[in-house]
Amino acid sequence: MSKVMSTESVERTGGSAAPNRWAQLVLGIICMALIANLQYGWTLFVNPIEAKNHWGLSAIQLSFSIFVLVETWLVPVEGWLVDKFGPRPVIAGGAILAGAGWVLNSYATSLELLYFAAVISGLGAGCVYGTCVGNALKWFPDRRGLAAGLTAAGFGAGAALTVIPIASMIKNSGYETAFFDFGIMQGIVIFVIAMFMVKPVLPEGVVPSARVVTSKKDYSTGEMLRTPVFWLTYALFVAVAAGGLMATAQIGPIAKDFGLSNLPMGLFGIVTLPLLTLTLSIDNLANGFTRPLCGFVSDRIGRENTMLLVFVGEGLAMLGLMEFGHNPYAFMTFAALVFLFWGEIFSIFPALVADTFGAKNAAANSGSMYTAKGTAALVVPLASVLSAGGNWNRVFIFAALISILAGLAAKFMLAPLRLRTIAEANRQAR
Repeated sequence: MSKVMSTESVERTGGSAAPNRWAQLVLGIICMALIANLQYGWTLFVNPIEAKNHWGLSAIQLSFSIFVLVETWLVPVEGWLVDKFGPRPVIAGGAILAGAGWVLNSYATSLELLYFAAVISGLGAGCVYGTCVGNALKWFPDRRGLAAGLTAAGFGAGAALTVIPIASMIKNSGYETAFFDFGIMQGIVIFVIAMFMVKPVLPEGVVPSARVVTSKKDYSTGEMLRTPVFWLTYALFVAVAAGGLMATAQIGPIAKDFGLSNLPMGLFGIVTLPLLTLTLSIDNLANGFTRPLCGFVSDRIGRENTMLLVFVGEGLAMLGLMEFGHNPYAFMTFAALVFLFWGEIFSIFPALVADTFGAKNAAANSGSMYTAKGTAALVVPLASVLSAGGNWNRVFIFAALISILAGLAAKFMLAPLRLRTIAEANRQAR
């Protein structure tokens, strides 16, 4: 029989002796921001790599898919290491790998080396991402959605700080220099921060939020994988992540095919930037802002109610980009809305996993759910096929449809199934 335990089985200590959990949260956010451009800055490199090497966009974008697959599918293993050994060694190792991956990109003269670099940087990003999210779930059982959202916001919005300097360096010094310099910088800073990360030790009196239904059972990863509620949640994550990843990877080529990417756009009357550069900065800010916002909202109105609102919103934003995106201002607006409605999956899903399956194994369990992002990445090359000839309508319609259906399924299928699962676990705990 499975052992039933208190959900919040994280080590506790007296309030005065406990490390400052908010400081630990901030360190995690900084680490997340420093690996953000490994994913969200990638689109800036696609066209310059193609212009120099002529490998084809689909072949180059396969590197992005490999990165996401490795980053996500190995997070359960990295989460297990975090649960066992603590965050410091895992983040330090991730720093070395993340930096090395981009340095290798700078030397890639073949697709094989580009793909190998994607594996290395994916391993590094996964170590950092899985550790920081898992730590946030454990440190903040009372504000789980908000803490996961703030941590994920570092990953979503962090690239906003580097999009402009990376774009400028690519233009002035070449994409190879941008890969090398930013790879070295990111690796060193994350490694230093790792030395200050510690295992979660909660102050006395910190308990789960009374507004969120939580399980009193700590599931092992194996037990979690045997539950129907996990696989339904996983399917919804895949559906919504697929649309967002298409936008993340393809927003540069979309802007180019719409004839907008180099259109000069004024910013507050101070500086003029190419439309693509400005759009990416705004998109990354929206992607980051939505994570703590929706995490906070879901702590209050429920995970599935929030999912219904934002998943349907993402689908409508995709359709708006399709219909009105040839106008530069509409393109910027609807692209930002896509990222705004998409980014919250990285706060709500981890919080939902910890609510449903307990906090003790939160890093490994939320890491298992995070592999859904890797599964969704398999769809990204399909966007290049569907958009052959510069026709992006099929991509937008496909992404919008699965996102809207996922929102409806979250409300009318996931919510009742999850309540029944938690109620059964809590009856066992009595």
